[in-house]
Amino acid sequence: MNAKKTSGISKSPTTRGKQSLRLWLRLLACENLVEQYVRTQLRTRFDITLPQFDVLAELENAGEALTMSQLSDKLMVSNGNVTGVIDRLERDGHVRREPSATDRRVQFIALTDRGIESFREMADAHEQWISQLFGQLNTTDIKALLDALERAKISISANL
Repeated sequence: MNAKKTSGISKSPTTRGKQSLRLWLRLLACENLVEQYVRTQLRTRFDITLPQFDVLAELENAGEALTMSQLSDKLMVSNGNVTGVIDRLERDGHVRREPSATDRRVQFIALTDRGIESFREMADAHEQWISQLFGQLNTTDIKALLDALERAKISISANL
């Protein structure tokens, strides 16, 4: 059987499937490399974990205190996972717990002044690290990848 080709992509289901699998594995490899680098940099430069950084980022982005449940939802993890992260961030002076005035079971988590200052320093460094990692790509490459990944996201979402 002779597979018809269009713009270098085979229409053969087997070849297309293998290309799609290769794409997925390449995306995973890139994500793993970036995440490993960021985790190492956060640990060595700021003595903080990626989950802790993510909590600080969510609080900074929200611009207000959030409940543990809100943080769990935003981070897509269990309340139990967030509790341990918050414990360390509180111990290190980055966040504080504020009890709810209406429900004693609810605690709000807020950034402290130290947490705001530390996060901004970390976020600036994080941006530089990511820029460095993609430093061999020019703006045209980056735009093309962003466009292709947006189409991939739409394709994936349509199949869920």
